[in-house]
Amino acid sequence: MELVNANSTVPVPIIKNSKVSDDQVTQRRSANYHPSIWGYHFLSYDSDVTAADVKMEQQLEQLKEKVRNMLMAADKPSRKLNLVDAVQRLGVAYHFQTEIAAVLQHLYKTYRQHAFEKADAEDLYYVALLFRLLRQEGYPVCCDMFNKFTDNRGKFQESLTNDVQGMLSLYEATHLRVHGEGLLEEALDFTTTHLNSALPNLSNNPIAAQIVHALDQPIHLGLTRLESRHYISFYEQDDSHNKVLLDFAKLDFNLLQKLHQRELSEIARWWKDLDFSRKLPFARDKVIECYFWILGVYFEPQYFLARRILTKVIALTSIIDDIYDVYGTLEELVLFNDAIQRWEITALDQLPDYMKLCYQALLDAYNMMDEEMAKEGKSYCVDYAKSAMKDLVRAYFEEAKWGHEGYVPSMEEYMRVALVTGAYKMLATTSFVGMGDLVTKEAFEWVLSDPLILEAASVICRLMDDMVGHKFEQERGHVVSAVECYMKQHGATEEEVLLEFQKRVTNAWKDMNAECLRPTAVPMPLLSRILNLARVINLLYTGEDGYTNSGKKVKKFVISVLVDSVPMN
Repeated sequence: MELVNANSTVPVPIIKNSKVSDDQVTQRRSANYHPSIWGYHFLSYDSDVTAADVKMEQQLEQLKEKVRNMLMAADKPSRKLNLVDAVQRLGVAYHFQTEIAAVLQHLYKTYRQHAFEKADAEDLYYVALLFRLLRQEGYPVCCDMFNKFTDNRGKFQESLTNDVQGMLSLYEATHLRVHGEGLLEEALDFTTTHLNSALPNLSNNPIAAQIVHALDQPIHLGLTRLESRHYISFYEQDDSHNKVLLDFAKLDFNLLQKLHQRELSEIARWWKDLDFSRKLPFARDKVIECYFWILGVYFEPQYFLARRILTKVIALTSIIDDIYDVYGTLEELVLFNDAIQRWEITALDQLPDYMKLCYQALLDAYNMMDEEMAKEGKSYCVDYAKSAMKDLVRAYFEEAKWGHEGYVPSMEEYMRVALVTGAYKMLATTSFVGMGDLVTKEAFEWVLSDPLILEAASVICRLMDDMVGHKFEQERGHVVSAVECYMKQHGATEEEVLLEFQKRVTNAWKDMNAECLRPTAVPMPLLSRILNLARVINLLYTGEDGYTNSGKKVKKFVISVLVDSVPMN
């Protein structure tokens, strides 16, 4: 993707290129990527299910029935809303998709018939919560339901600032907005300003921590596992919390974490056997961060095979990215691109030794994918995945030529290629592999046709990456980024470019939101993969390149989701 950016350069080593020219000594660029911060930690997890795990599973099933009964028994719309919201934010909604769909369908019908109790219909908290939950479910509810909270000038009433809980609920709802919803733009500015102003007066109020977190990470842009870990703490501090639901969420979090640890242990062993950290020391050693990335795309137990496939593909893509961005000579990159396009074992013979390692690992990973899909009679899935990878490597090569030639393309020319090298079309396509009967040939044809939601996710990926990484990449002689292209073409300052790109990212989120409203082009579980890919980028690339420099915030994320269990007290 430019799955990363380097943060400094190191003295250029002199390395013998054993294949392209036996006598040639080649000068190569390098980047000072830090080694893995995890060592062999994730190899230590037991791959077997223990008796304690079985006992926890039994407890979970008992609590699950109680939660299901609560969902179906809730009577008042306000109770239904609160319960669905809590179930979703605690990360356990995947257990109750049918029940939640029925509840929200009923609420949508009730809303359209104006059958809410007057007190709830006039309550900003509930109206905003209803809007957010229905939009999340794909219902095209209109934002004019907030008109009742505005004055005769169309501005939000100042008296609302006294309702901090309502303001927070409205703030969260605004992130589901689509194009043309000026009222929600106004609501975002209004709530952001007044929530920040309210914080100093809320020092002893538990809602203060929720506001601080929401201003940094809105619900709609967050990753389920990470946000559920945060919300478990918030929910526990709420005096009105439901103990059965809280215990269920804690137990489920810990059981899922054990499942993910077992998966990651197997992937870590695969990576250790490849020994890339020693054999390809110029490349980033990020397999743990890659698994965390893919866990953000799908965490549910039923997607274990899809997770394993996509984690291996993204980890190898990171290596290929470094070969093109950092290490390979242009002559070698021609050979590597040709080998990828041919996709056959005999292409190994033409490659330098270091490329052979990566190419063989790539063929092996896709052969594994093919074996798994053949069991399901879906070998055609792998053809689509290979096609997307070939497109990505062709685009990597085009960028590499720009870098070697010192060419600065126009913004339009750059984005045509850079939206592909962001790797999100390849990852989105490959994410469908292993998802079972939900995925059809038509779904693959759709994702490869560059639908708007995928284009929007790619824009978010590319621009957020370039905004935080362009300076570091220029230090190591990387191809120019969108920032430099735009500055040169439009005579703009860096500050002006960053403001323009932030607007484009915001508009891309509106496009994604619109594409998730019914009727959708493909089933929502497929759209969710693309939506989640954008959410991961938002998390990793806000303020810094968290993938490359993973020793700070991303380390904390990984620990909270994959290392530390939730206390059950």
